[in-house]
Amino acid sequence: MLGKTTEFLTNVKGELAKVTWPTRKDTYASTLVVIALVVVVAAFLWVVDTALSSAIRALLG
Repeated sequence: MLGKTTEFLTNVKGELAKVTWPTRKDTYASTLVVIALVVVVAAFLWVVDTALSSAIRALLG
């Protein structure tokens, strides 16, 4: 059992060595895109929520 675990971990280490990791610049750019999209979606949902709340208040009196 220990031999299989050791072999597995050795294979994992080998596969991780093959990975092309993103640069700091790529990670920073991707993070900015995600933050911008979160802000845009949050603003959109706020507008929709406000509009629907106003419409429901108008309908219910």
